[in-house]
Amino acid sequence: MPTLRSVLDARVREADPGLYEKLDNRRVRCFACGHCCPIPEGQPGVCKVRYNRGGTLYVPWGYTAGTQCDPVEKKPFFHAHPGALAYSFGMLGCDLHCAYCQNWVTSQALRDPSAVSPPLEASPKLLVRDAIAQGAKILVSTYNEPLITSEWAVAVFKEAKAAGLITGFVSNGNGTPQVLEYLRPWLDLYKVDLKSFDDRHYHELGGRIGPILDSIRRIHQMGLWLEIVTLLIPGFNDSPDELRRLTEFLAGISPNIPWHVTAFHGDYKMTNPRDTRPEDLLRAVEIGRQSGLRYIYAGNLPGMVGPWEHTRCPQCSEILIERHGYLIRNYRLTPDGHCPQCATAIPGRWSARFEGQIASRPFLPRERSFLFTIR
Repeated sequence: MPTLRSVLDARVREADPGLYEKLDNRRVRCFACGHCCPIPEGQPGVCKVRYNRGGTLYVPWGYTAGTQCDPVEKKPFFHAHPGALAYSFGMLGCDLHCAYCQNWVTSQALRDPSAVSPPLEASPKLLVRDAIAQGAKILVSTYNEPLITSEWAVAVFKEAKAAGLITGFVSNGNGTPQVLEYLRPWLDLYKVDLKSFDDRHYHELGGRIGPILDSIRRIHQMGLWLEIVTLLIPGFNDSPDELRRLTEFLAGISPNIPWHVTAFHGDYKMTNPRDTRPEDLLRAVEIGRQSGLRYIYAGNLPGMVGPWEHTRCPQCSEILIERHGYLIRNYRLTPDGHCPQCATAIPGRWSARFEGQIASRPFLPRERSFLFTIR
């Protein structure tokens, strides 16, 4: 029976020349994520999926770890085509090792022997065909860290763009200038998990905060639609001082960046902290408001956070998009994305009209025959 490692090693291509450089002694330096790993011959980078063979960097290709159809609100994107169906796909591996990862079966598959996720044979054409068959408008790379599989994502996104689909990343944001420029022509939406505003906490997760903050600035400057999520973990990243610094940083880039502060529940290797309560989220919301953020959303506790699931006009406070969890109950934006009450422009990527909602909860794609498990 082949091992997962041997299965994946047979599905690789050379990295894009712009995403690595050759060093002396057959070493290479990878630019797919903020680690910028100098990788010796015969070894992988921190991510475990980009590796040096004979002085050439090889990267994942030709498979997906799974697919799912989600409301775009689950990603979460609240200012990008509300109600649209997002077809999510991913690969294996990650450049961080968060103890609370909810996608650890895929992200830690080559690092943790308990994480077993048989990949599915895939091609860009098959993934796009499947997405269109489900009625998806958006194709999103997620589940593992998509930056470390950027070449595959771009191949899929080129096919998606040709078919008229919108593209997105759900990412930890640990990028580099090189990988963001590589993605820029093919990417529309970018969600960054800003996990903390303390570099010591990022070291616990296997990274550094510097490349993430730099990437957030660059993503916004590039004109990609950016939304930020912070999973609020009691005792880890929920101090008033840390939340103030985090939200002031975002507001300093733009007060129009949507910030989602979401509820933690124990998962994977982090089960000790208590679950986040509604009052914890509301306290973080108030700090974000004081920092000047205009669009703040409290997530994961539907019906328990008052008006903070809804999109409101910052000028007149009119409710423009009313939500309960992922379900859109009312949509009042004008076709050009303005408040109908006071004509204030609401930043985002809006459709010309609200086209209804295929699903208000995630579901598996119906036509599974497009993809099959690799043996």
